[in-house]
Amino acid sequence: MRKSCLLVMCLILWIAATQSCQQRSAPAGPFQFKQKLSEYGFFTGALKALQPRKGVVNYELVTPLFTDYAVKDRFIVLPEGKTAGYTDHGALDFPDSTFIIKNFAYTNPAHEKIMIETRLLFKDPADQQWKVMNYLWNNNQQDAEKWILGKKIPITFLDDNGHQQSTLYQMPNTNDCKRCHINNSVLTPIGPKARNLNFVRHGQTQNQLQQWAANGLLAGMPSLDKVPQLPDWKDSIHYTVNERARAYLDVNCAHCHTKGGDAFNTGLFLEYEQTTPDHLGIMKSPVSAGGGAGGLDYDVIPGDPLHSILAYRMNSVEPGTAMPELARTVVHTEGVELIRQWIAEMKK
Repeated sequence: MRKSCLLVMCLILWIAATQSCQQRSAPAGPFQFKQKLSEYGFFTGALKALQPRKGVVNYELVTPLFTDYAVKDRFIVLPEGKTAGYTDHGALDFPDSTFIIKNFAYTNPAHEKIMIETRLLFKDPADQQWKVMNYLWNNNQQDAEKWILGKKIPITFLDDNGHQQSTLYQMPNTNDCKRCHINNSVLTPIGPKARNLNFVRHGQTQNQLQQWAANGLLAGMPSLDKVPQLPDWKDSIHYTVNERARAYLDVNCAHCHTKGGDAFNTGLFLEYEQTTPDHLGIMKSPVSAGGGAGGLDYDVIPGDPLHSILAYRMNSVEPGTAMPELARTVVHTEGVELIRQWIAEMKK
Protein backbone atom coordinates (compact mmCIF):
# COMPACT_ATOMS: atom_id res chain seq x y z
CA MET A 1 0.00 0.00 0.00
CA ARG A 2 2.80 2.37 0.92
CA LYS A 3 4.64 1.53 -2.32
CA SER A 4 1.48 2.28 -4.31
CA CYS A 5 1.01 5.64 -2.60
CA LEU A 6 4.68 6.43 -3.15
CA LEU A 7 4.40 5.58 -6.82
CA VAL A 8 1.28 7.74 -7.19
CA MET A 9 3.02 10.67 -5.48
CA CYS A 10 6.06 10.30 -7.69
CA LEU A 11 3.85 10.17 -10.76
CA ILE A 12 2.02 13.32 -9.69
CA LEU A 13 5.31 15.15 -9.06
CA TRP A 14 6.69 14.01 -12.42
CA ILE A 15 3.59 15.22 -14.26
CA ALA A 16 3.71 18.58 -12.47
CA ALA A 17 7.40 19.01 -13.26
CA THR A 18 6.84 18.09 -16.91
CA GLN A 19 4.00 20.58 -17.24
CA SER A 20 6.10 23.27 -15.60
CA CYS A 21 8.97 22.68 -18.05
CA GLN A 22 6.58 22.74 -20.97
CA GLN A 23 5.13 26.02 -19.78
CA ARG A 24 8.57 27.54 -19.40
CA SER A 25 9.71 26.37 -22.83
CA ALA A 26 6.49 27.17 -24.68
CA PRO A 27 7.02 30.05 -27.08
CA ALA A 28 5.35 33.30 -26.12
CA GLY A 29 2.58 34.61 -28.34
CA PRO A 30 3.24 37.40 -30.84
CA PHE A 31 4.00 40.81 -29.39
CA GLN A 32 1.02 43.11 -28.91
CA PHE A 33 1.68 46.82 -29.43
CA LYS A 34 0.25 49.05 -26.69
CA GLN A 35 -2.58 51.48 -27.34
CA LYS A 36 -0.66 54.62 -26.31
CA LEU A 37 2.96 55.64 -26.69
CA SER A 38 3.10 56.69 -23.04
CA GLU A 39 2.36 53.12 -21.91
CA TYR A 40 5.83 51.93 -22.93
CA GLY A 41 7.62 54.18 -20.44
CA PHE A 42 10.34 55.13 -22.92
CA PHE A 43 10.47 58.72 -21.69
CA THR A 44 10.34 60.62 -18.43
CA GLY A 45 8.47 63.84 -17.66
CA ALA A 46 6.21 65.39 -20.27
CA LEU A 47 6.07 62.94 -23.17
CA LYS A 48 6.47 65.69 -25.78
CA ALA A 49 9.91 66.52 -24.40
CA LEU A 50 11.12 63.02 -25.42
CA GLN A 51 13.46 62.87 -22.45
CA PRO A 52 14.73 59.27 -22.57
CA ARG A 53 14.74 57.16 -19.45
CA LYS A 54 17.78 55.07 -18.58
CA GLY A 55 18.34 52.46 -21.25
CA VAL A 56 16.77 54.49 -24.05
CA VAL A 57 19.57 55.69 -26.34
CA ASN A 58 19.20 58.73 -28.60
CA TYR A 59 21.09 58.49 -31.89
CA GLU A 60 21.54 60.38 -35.16
CA LEU A 61 22.35 59.51 -38.76
CA VAL A 62 25.04 61.32 -40.73
CA THR A 63 22.76 61.40 -43.79
CA PRO A 64 19.07 60.98 -42.88
CA LEU A 65 16.02 60.26 -45.00
CA PHE A 66 14.11 63.35 -46.13
CA THR A 67 10.46 63.61 -44.99
CA ASP A 68 8.87 66.99 -45.72
CA TYR A 69 11.52 68.85 -43.69
CA ALA A 70 10.34 66.97 -40.60
CA VAL A 71 12.25 67.24 -37.33
CA LYS A 72 13.18 63.69 -36.37
CA ASP A 73 14.24 62.19 -33.06
CA ARG A 74 15.59 58.64 -33.02
CA PHE A 75 16.06 56.21 -30.14
CA ILE A 76 17.03 52.58 -29.63
CA VAL A 77 16.00 50.46 -26.63
CA LEU A 78 17.98 47.26 -26.17
CA PRO A 79 16.74 44.59 -23.76
CA GLU A 80 18.58 44.74 -20.44
CA GLY A 81 21.95 43.04 -20.54
CA LYS A 82 21.97 42.64 -24.33
CA THR A 83 24.12 44.30 -26.99
CA ALA A 84 23.81 44.92 -30.70
CA GLY A 85 26.27 43.06 -32.91
CA TYR A 86 28.45 44.89 -35.41
CA THR A 87 28.05 44.20 -39.11
CA ASP A 88 29.63 46.20 -41.92
CA HIS A 89 26.70 45.74 -44.30
CA GLY A 90 23.06 46.48 -43.59
CA ALA A 91 21.57 47.34 -40.23
CA LEU A 92 23.35 46.37 -37.03
CA ASP A 93 22.46 42.95 -35.63
CA PHE A 94 19.97 43.90 -32.94
CA PRO A 95 18.90 41.32 -30.35
CA ASP A 96 15.35 40.12 -29.88
CA SER A 97 13.08 42.54 -27.96
CA THR A 98 14.85 45.62 -29.36
CA PHE A 99 12.75 48.73 -29.98
CA ILE A 100 13.70 51.33 -32.59
CA ILE A 101 11.81 54.61 -32.11
CA LYS A 102 11.48 57.36 -34.71
CA ASN A 103 9.54 60.52 -33.90
CA PHE A 104 8.35 63.02 -36.52
CA ALA A 105 7.58 66.66 -35.81
CA TYR A 106 7.62 69.98 -37.67
CA THR A 107 8.56 73.55 -36.85
CA ASN A 108 5.55 75.84 -37.17
CA PRO A 109 5.74 79.54 -38.17
CA ALA A 110 5.97 80.46 -34.47
CA HIS A 111 9.12 78.29 -34.30
CA GLU A 112 7.39 75.74 -32.08
CA LYS A 113 8.05 72.02 -32.41
CA ILE A 114 4.75 70.26 -33.18
CA MET A 115 4.58 66.47 -32.88
CA ILE A 116 2.99 64.53 -35.73
CA GLU A 117 3.68 60.81 -35.35
CA THR A 118 5.96 58.22 -33.77
CA ARG A 119 6.90 54.97 -35.48
CA LEU A 120 8.05 51.87 -33.64
CA LEU A 121 9.96 48.87 -34.89
CA PHE A 122 10.10 45.90 -32.52
CA LYS A 123 12.03 42.67 -32.95
CA ASP A 124 9.58 40.10 -31.69
CA PRO A 125 11.23 37.21 -29.79
CA ALA A 126 8.24 35.01 -30.69
CA ASP A 127 9.49 34.66 -34.27
CA GLN A 128 12.62 36.86 -34.33
CA GLN A 129 10.95 39.11 -36.92
CA TRP A 130 10.61 42.89 -36.91
CA LYS A 131 7.10 44.32 -36.44
CA VAL A 132 5.97 47.91 -37.09
CA MET A 133 3.38 50.23 -35.56
CA ASN A 134 2.55 53.94 -35.97
CA TYR A 135 1.31 56.34 -33.28
CA LEU A 136 -0.55 59.58 -34.04
CA TRP A 137 -0.02 62.49 -31.63
CA ASN A 138 -3.23 64.03 -30.30
CA ASN A 139 -4.11 67.70 -30.66
CA ASN A 140 -3.08 68.60 -27.10
CA GLN A 141 0.38 67.10 -27.74
CA GLN A 142 0.25 65.02 -24.56
CA ASP A 143 0.28 61.50 -26.02
CA ALA A 144 0.15 59.47 -29.22
CA GLU A 145 -2.43 56.78 -30.05
CA LYS A 146 -1.88 53.59 -32.02
CA TRP A 147 -2.87 54.36 -35.60
CA ILE A 148 -2.86 51.66 -38.27
CA LEU A 149 -4.71 53.21 -41.21
CA GLY A 150 -2.55 56.27 -41.96
CA LYS A 151 -3.79 59.83 -42.20
CA LYS A 152 -3.39 63.04 -44.21
CA ILE A 153 -2.60 65.90 -41.83
CA PRO A 154 -2.64 69.57 -42.91
CA ILE A 155 0.47 71.34 -41.62
CA THR A 156 2.17 74.72 -42.11
CA PHE A 157 5.87 74.53 -41.38
CA LEU A 158 9.25 76.18 -41.80
CA ASP A 159 11.74 74.44 -44.08
CA ASP A 160 15.49 74.31 -43.52
CA ASN A 161 15.89 77.85 -44.86
CA GLY A 162 13.14 79.27 -42.67
CA HIS A 163 10.68 79.56 -45.56
CA GLN A 164 7.03 78.86 -44.77
CA GLN A 165 5.33 75.99 -46.59
CA SER A 166 2.00 74.18 -46.28
CA THR A 167 1.17 70.60 -47.21
CA LEU A 168 -0.98 67.58 -46.42
CA TYR A 169 1.53 65.51 -44.48
CA GLN A 170 1.01 61.83 -45.28
CA MET A 171 1.25 59.63 -42.21
CA PRO A 172 1.75 56.14 -43.66
CA ASN A 173 -0.33 53.13 -42.80
CA THR A 174 1.53 50.09 -41.51
CA ASN A 175 1.56 48.45 -44.95
CA ASP A 176 3.23 51.56 -46.41
CA CYS A 177 5.96 51.19 -43.79
CA LYS A 178 6.47 47.58 -44.80
CA ARG A 179 6.94 48.53 -48.46
CA CYS A 180 10.09 50.49 -47.66
CA HIS A 181 11.36 48.25 -44.88
CA ILE A 182 10.96 44.88 -46.61
CA ASN A 183 13.84 43.24 -48.42
CA ASN A 184 13.34 39.75 -49.86
CA SER A 185 10.02 39.63 -47.97
CA VAL A 186 11.74 40.25 -44.61
CA LEU A 187 11.02 43.42 -42.61
CA THR A 188 14.27 45.10 -41.61
CA PRO A 189 15.50 48.44 -40.18
CA ILE A 190 16.86 50.92 -42.72
CA GLY A 191 18.68 53.74 -40.93
CA PRO A 192 20.90 52.33 -38.16
CA LYS A 193 23.71 50.93 -40.26
CA ALA A 194 27.29 51.17 -39.06
CA ARG A 195 28.29 53.43 -41.95
CA ASN A 196 25.45 55.86 -41.23
CA LEU A 197 26.19 55.93 -37.48
CA ASN A 198 29.94 56.34 -37.94
CA PHE A 199 30.50 60.04 -37.22
CA VAL A 200 30.94 62.55 -34.40
CA ARG A 201 27.62 64.18 -33.58
CA HIS A 202 27.39 67.94 -33.28
CA GLY A 203 28.47 69.01 -29.80
CA GLN A 204 30.21 65.68 -29.09
CA THR A 205 33.89 64.80 -29.07
CA GLN A 206 33.73 61.03 -29.52
CA ASN A 207 32.52 59.04 -32.49
CA GLN A 208 28.96 57.77 -32.00
CA LEU A 209 29.82 54.10 -32.63
CA GLN A 210 32.78 54.30 -30.27
CA GLN A 211 30.44 55.66 -27.61
CA TRP A 212 28.10 52.74 -28.12
CA ALA A 213 30.94 50.23 -27.87
CA ALA A 214 32.36 51.91 -24.76
CA ASN A 215 28.94 51.89 -23.09
CA GLY A 216 28.36 48.20 -23.77
CA LEU A 217 25.70 48.74 -26.43
CA LEU A 218 27.71 47.38 -29.39
CA ALA A 219 29.87 44.28 -29.61
CA GLY A 220 32.35 43.09 -32.22
CA MET A 221 33.23 46.48 -33.70
CA PRO A 222 36.68 46.56 -35.38
CA SER A 223 39.01 49.51 -35.17
CA LEU A 224 37.30 52.67 -36.39
CA ASP A 225 39.48 52.95 -39.50
CA LYS A 226 37.99 49.64 -40.71
CA VAL A 227 34.36 50.74 -40.27
CA PRO A 228 32.73 52.02 -43.50
CA GLN A 229 31.53 55.63 -43.40
CA LEU A 230 28.74 57.25 -45.36
CA PRO A 231 29.41 60.86 -46.39
CA ASP A 232 27.37 63.73 -44.97
CA TRP A 233 25.32 64.87 -47.97
CA LYS A 234 25.44 68.49 -46.74
CA ASP A 235 29.20 68.62 -46.17
CA SER A 236 30.69 70.20 -49.29
CA ILE A 237 34.02 70.86 -47.56
CA HIS A 238 35.06 67.27 -46.86
CA TYR A 239 33.19 65.41 -49.60
CA THR A 240 32.85 65.68 -53.36
CA VAL A 241 29.56 66.23 -55.16
CA ASN A 242 29.67 62.61 -56.31
CA GLU A 243 30.17 61.30 -52.76
CA ARG A 244 27.41 63.48 -51.35
CA ALA A 245 24.93 62.66 -54.12
CA ARG A 246 25.57 58.94 -53.83
CA ALA A 247 25.07 59.11 -50.06
CA TYR A 248 21.80 60.99 -50.56
CA LEU A 249 20.52 58.42 -53.07
CA ASP A 250 21.62 55.56 -50.82
CA VAL A 251 19.55 56.78 -47.89
CA ASN A 252 16.53 58.15 -49.75
CA CYS A 253 16.20 55.63 -52.57
CA ALA A 254 18.29 52.47 -52.13
CA HIS A 255 16.05 50.74 -49.58
CA CYS A 256 13.66 50.16 -52.52
CA HIS A 257 16.14 50.43 -55.40
CA THR A 258 18.24 47.43 -54.43
CA LYS A 259 18.15 43.70 -55.01
CA GLY A 260 15.23 42.34 -53.01
CA GLY A 261 13.71 45.81 -52.55
CA ASP A 262 10.27 47.06 -53.57
CA ALA A 263 11.67 48.57 -56.81
CA PHE A 264 13.88 45.60 -57.70
CA ASN A 265 12.10 45.13 -61.05
CA THR A 266 13.26 48.56 -62.28
CA GLY A 267 16.88 47.45 -62.55
CA LEU A 268 17.87 50.79 -60.97
CA PHE A 269 20.08 50.07 -57.95
CA LEU A 270 21.23 53.09 -55.97
CA GLU A 271 23.28 51.71 -53.07
CA TYR A 272 26.35 53.76 -52.18
CA GLU A 273 28.70 50.93 -53.13
CA GLN A 274 27.06 50.39 -56.54
CA THR A 275 29.51 50.91 -59.43
CA THR A 276 27.78 49.46 -62.50
CA PRO A 277 26.76 52.43 -64.74
CA ASP A 278 23.59 50.74 -66.01
CA HIS A 279 22.42 49.96 -62.48
CA LEU A 280 22.96 53.61 -61.58
CA GLY A 281 20.67 54.57 -64.44
CA ILE A 282 23.36 56.05 -66.69
CA MET A 283 21.98 55.99 -70.23
CA LYS A 284 19.49 53.36 -69.06
CA SER A 285 15.94 53.33 -70.40
CA PRO A 286 13.24 53.04 -67.71
CA VAL A 287 11.59 49.66 -67.23
CA SER A 288 8.31 50.55 -65.56
CA ALA A 289 8.05 54.33 -65.20
CA GLY A 290 5.23 54.70 -67.75
CA GLY A 291 3.83 58.23 -67.82
CA GLY A 292 5.91 59.04 -64.75
CA ALA A 293 8.98 59.39 -66.97
CA GLY A 294 7.61 62.63 -68.42
CA GLY A 295 8.38 61.55 -71.97
CA LEU A 296 12.10 61.34 -71.19
CA ASP A 297 14.23 58.48 -72.49
CA TYR A 298 16.93 57.76 -69.90
CA ASP A 299 17.18 57.63 -66.10
CA VAL A 300 20.46 59.60 -66.10
CA ILE A 301 22.06 61.40 -69.04
CA PRO A 302 25.59 62.55 -68.09
CA GLY A 303 25.85 66.32 -68.29
CA ASP A 304 22.10 66.76 -68.85
CA PRO A 305 20.01 66.84 -65.65
CA LEU A 306 17.13 68.58 -67.46
CA HIS A 307 16.46 65.46 -69.53
CA SER A 308 17.29 62.87 -66.84
CA ILE A 309 14.29 60.99 -65.44
CA LEU A 310 15.88 60.65 -62.00
CA ALA A 311 16.05 64.42 -61.44
CA TYR A 312 12.67 64.96 -63.10
CA ARG A 313 10.85 62.57 -60.78
CA MET A 314 12.60 63.86 -57.66
CA ASN A 315 11.39 67.35 -58.56
CA SER A 316 7.72 66.31 -58.75
CA VAL A 317 4.95 65.82 -56.19
CA GLU A 318 2.46 64.34 -58.67
CA PRO A 319 1.25 60.82 -57.80
CA GLY A 320 2.68 58.33 -60.26
CA THR A 321 5.60 60.62 -61.05
CA ALA A 322 7.11 61.67 -57.73
CA MET A 323 10.03 59.68 -56.39
CA PRO A 324 10.34 58.54 -53.71
CA GLU A 325 6.68 57.48 -53.91
CA LEU A 326 6.32 57.54 -50.12
CA ALA A 327 7.68 59.63 -47.24
CA ARG A 328 7.32 63.06 -48.85
CA THR A 329 4.65 65.41 -50.20
CA VAL A 330 6.89 68.40 -50.99
CA VAL A 331 10.00 68.70 -53.15
CA HIS A 332 13.31 68.56 -51.29
CA THR A 333 14.80 71.57 -53.06
CA GLU A 334 18.32 71.11 -51.70
CA GLY A 335 18.36 67.39 -52.48
CA VAL A 336 17.15 67.92 -56.05
CA GLU A 337 19.80 70.60 -56.60
CA LEU A 338 22.52 68.22 -55.42
CA ILE A 339 21.39 65.46 -57.79
CA ARG A 340 21.18 67.92 -60.66
CA GLN A 341 24.72 69.08 -59.94
CA TRP A 342 25.90 65.45 -59.76
CA ILE A 343 24.42 64.69 -63.18
CA ALA A 344 25.68 67.95 -64.67
CA GLU A 345 29.25 67.18 -63.59
CA MET A 346 29.24 63.63 -65.00
CA LYS A 347 31.57 63.05 -67.89
CA LYS A 348 29.76 62.32 -71.12
